[in-house]
Amino acid sequence: MKKVLILGAGLVSKPMVEYLLDEGFEVIIATRTKEKADKLLGGHKNGRSLAWVMEDMATLSDMVRDSDLTVSLLPYRFHVDVAKFCLKFKKPLVTTSYVSPAMQALHDDAVKAGVILLNEAGLDPGIDHMSAMRIIDNVRLRGGKIEEFYSLCGALPAPEDANNPLGYKFSWSPKGVILASRNGATYLKHGEIVNIEPINLFKARFTHPFPGVGDLEVYPNRDSVSYVDIYGLKGIRTMYRGTFRFKGWCETLDLMKAIGLIDDGDKDYTGMTFRQFVAEKAGVPGKDLRKELKEKPGLNPSDRALESLEWLGMFSDTDMGYKVTSPYEITSDLMIRKMWLNDNERDMIVMQHLFLASYHDGKSEVISSRMLDFGTPATNTSIARTVALPAAMAVKMILTGKILLHGVYRPILPEIYNPILDELEANGIKMEEEYGLPVDRMIK
Repeated sequence: MKKVLILGAGLVSKPMVEYLLDEGFEVIIATRTKEKADKLLGGHKNGRSLAWVMEDMATLSDMVRDSDLTVSLLPYRFHVDVAKFCLKFKKPLVTTSYVSPAMQALHDDAVKAGVILLNEAGLDPGIDHMSAMRIIDNVRLRGGKIEEFYSLCGALPAPEDANNPLGYKFSWSPKGVILASRNGATYLKHGEIVNIEPINLFKARFTHPFPGVGDLEVYPNRDSVSYVDIYGLKGIRTMYRGTFRFKGWCETLDLMKAIGLIDDGDKDYTGMTFRQFVAEKAGVPGKDLRKELKEKPGLNPSDRALESLEWLGMFSDTDMGYKVTSPYEITSDLMIRKMWLNDNERDMIVMQHLFLASYHDGKSEVISSRMLDFGTPATNTSIARTVALPAAMAVKMILTGKILLHGVYRPILPEIYNPILDELEANGIKMEEEYGLPVDRMIK
């Protein structure tokens, strides 16, 4: 029986553990809190757990050596350390995180070791790559060329549960979601490189309709331009990767960034109220925060954004209860307390690819690939299923000899993405593809 070592027992790990146990693998979960791992294993005879922290490198070395494959669900900064042990013992690795430059630098060593270090095998990144490449490769087989490509994805509360002013609830990595809001972005549009500074990220938004959900807002996601090479789309005019949100999130986060409520930089906030905190960061008296922020030159907040801050409790006279900390920690902690997805609520994944393809005969078409997936309350969230299952399926393919590649890879090759997409569809996670749409369906 093949042994799979899973490092971490976080919010997206449950569907992976269930899948691998059902497929007949032995699963060892190593995590800081052993009780979490035991709960995931549910007493299964082929599962075991141990308490472990990343600082314990000796135990990590032994665990990797004694397993047939390692899955790292740790924070991305630890993946390279895990990968080096995998190379030492010639064992494959699977992660759901982006390929970092340090991970990519291990490619030649992985080839020499005869193992695959497969990254970006989750949802976004993951299913987005696989479903996009299936269409890109199909267009190429028909002699066509991709002229424009938009790839949009969001992990959101279901519409009936998007019932706060921000239109958002956390179902995974809440600190990571807020941290990502501090990024800038770069994309290619109509042949021009567009750079968005971090302070302007949420100003650079547009509205896009999604069937069954309604109008959603989209803002750009990190570096889209690098995917021109990753997807082999030399000569493409538009390459845009974006994030879906309900109305409320973008304008609220835009205000938070403008005031500095998610900045780093520690300070002593002993005895300070939330009202005083916001007033100090915004440079206003704090007697009537809503009015003062509305009238502050250059700020121009929307009524929805002000409503969000008030709903969060940022205009209250409650003592924050902090000593030395940063604005980011204060604000993110408050958001997490107020915005967690409850066990009786559903989350959903919305993903939309739109391609403009041209052909030698002069014809053009828009191609749509779209997914709408809902979680099941108190069972598995949609984000957990769509992140964990592709990675679990990749684990099975590697250990059963279906993937024979060596090196650092993403799931952008047909031998990886076709069987995974097919099996996902059999599990109810499906991209709906439409070819031959008129060119006016393309995002302008």
